[in-house]
Amino acid sequence: MQEDYARQKLRFRRRTVAAQPDSIILDSAQTEKPSGDKPLRIIGVIPARLASTRLPRKILRPIAGRPMLAWVWEAARACPQLNDLLVATDSEEIADLCKQNSWTCQLTSPALPSGTDRVHAVAQIVDADIYVNIQGDEPLLKPEHITALLHPFAKPHVEVSTLKVLCTPENIHNPNAVKVVTAADGRALYFSRSTIPYNRDGNPAQYWKHIGLYAYRKAALQRFPTLASSTLEHTERLEQLRFLENGVSLYVEPTPFDTIGVDTEEDLRLVEKILMQQSLNGSGKS
Repeated sequence: MQEDYARQKLRFRRRTVAAQPDSIILDSAQTEKPSGDKPLRIIGVIPARLASTRLPRKILRPIAGRPMLAWVWEAARACPQLNDLLVATDSEEIADLCKQNSWTCQLTSPALPSGTDRVHAVAQIVDADIYVNIQGDEPLLKPEHITALLHPFAKPHVEVSTLKVLCTPENIHNPNAVKVVTAADGRALYFSRSTIPYNRDGNPAQYWKHIGLYAYRKAALQRFPTLASSTLEHTERLEQLRFLENGVSLYVEPTPFDTIGVDTEEDLRLVEKILMQQSLNGSGKS
């Protein structure tokens, strides 16, 4: 299984590198509005809260000497496609950290139930054509993740995008690693904590792990709070299923760069080890 995964990942990375001139850079032709007036305005929003249930106050936990949020901010800020970047939070403590570091911050209501709702709240105040939802608990974020996330918007019918990466063997049956299956055109068919697709005959199969970054056109984001909360969303505890159950397509862009969302002390230690090793190697987060 390990050997099959290694071969799949090598082939995928080669395809990604070969496609880089077209798929990594959103040029002016790709970001023009249909009217041809001016390029699309794209802003990144990092929803940040302290009341996380599995790892309280994780957004402020130190990783290799810096708060987790600092790693996410620095990576997002390095993405050339973003016109602006801000933190959306209901916490005065997080707002103070932002002020100390000269990061743009927008206070939102503590009653908002999800990160998507916080991004929606920002959209009522800050105008843009595309909003990027950047998870604050993804300290291994790379600028390339955001660039890949924006690539589907070269097609005017795309409303929402997200990412996938080849699933490592140890994560295939891990319910904390959400899997995704897609149609031939990249549309998400389903997201699940279960192992999908089910490999009935045990032949070599390819599995994709979902990376929880999203980008929305403004109209799609404005619809989100009006969509009925779905049965599947509550069963799987995956808010992106609300879009699928209400007929909104999500386009899933592949990336060769995996991430580790920090939900436990073990995740925190692993991420710190990776970032410290990268620093020792002089590679930063690249």
